[in-house]
Amino acid sequence: MHVGSGMSLASFEDAFAHALFAAPGEADPAVADLVAQPAFAVYRNTVMKSCIDALQANFPAVTRLVGEEWFRAAAAEYVAQERPNTPSLQDYGTTFAAFLADFAPAAELPCLADVARLDRFWIESHRSVDAPVLDVTGLVGADPGVLAGAVLVPHPAARWAWFPDSPAYSIWRDNRARETAGGDLPWRGEGALLTRRADVVEWIGIDHAACRFLDACAAGRSVALAIHAALDVDAGVNPARMIATLLHAGAATRLNVPIDQPA
Repeated sequence: MHVGSGMSLASFEDAFAHALFAAPGEADPAVADLVAQPAFAVYRNTVMKSCIDALQANFPAVTRLVGEEWFRAAAAEYVAQERPNTPSLQDYGTTFAAFLADFAPAAELPCLADVARLDRFWIESHRSVDAPVLDVTGLVGADPGVLAGAVLVPHPAARWAWFPDSPAYSIWRDNRARETAGGDLPWRGEGALLTRRADVVEWIGIDHAACRFLDACAAGRSVALAIHAALDVDAGVNPARMIATLLHAGAATRLNVPIDQPA
């Protein structure tokens, strides 16, 4: 490999990397001679295939939903626009859901970007740091006044979202498990919570109020204020039952009690 005079190694590497993913004829003139060599095309195809393979592995529910041929064609478009920026391809595809949301051929599949988002949640949950899980028994006997002012801290592995326009969670769940739902799926909003304990990622469906409650907890709001946020969404929600469901699912790691309150 020869770096031309007046060109730094870093600039050469950037030009080389760009040429790997750019369309033919778009390479920097500084690497034009290298790109013209037959071996470069072989290397480029190998790199592209590795990236597409990584995306397919990282988004299994999306792949099953649209089929391998469609997925790999879409992945090739994505790879051409978004080259990997980390050594590990396990992290590749952080913006794939956003790409699908604007991808014209996916317009007839309005939930596809949300399914991709849940696939991405699975990766993030799986790769998150270890932390204790706060069980519901950890709140037994807690003074109600103290509990109301405390902050329920979400577990590092917890990922959740509310999808108002589609049953994205049910579609993702069935395709992730390689199952086919029986009958027609009601087209309504759904929420999802992914957690991890004992190195196993788990998931459950949750309602809008529970998602809003977790949003408030993640923002550092007290349990009382988080409950108010949930009630703003659904005045009929049972706070005790909602919190118990979330804790049983492993959504929290600890309860932070303000220092000016007794423990």
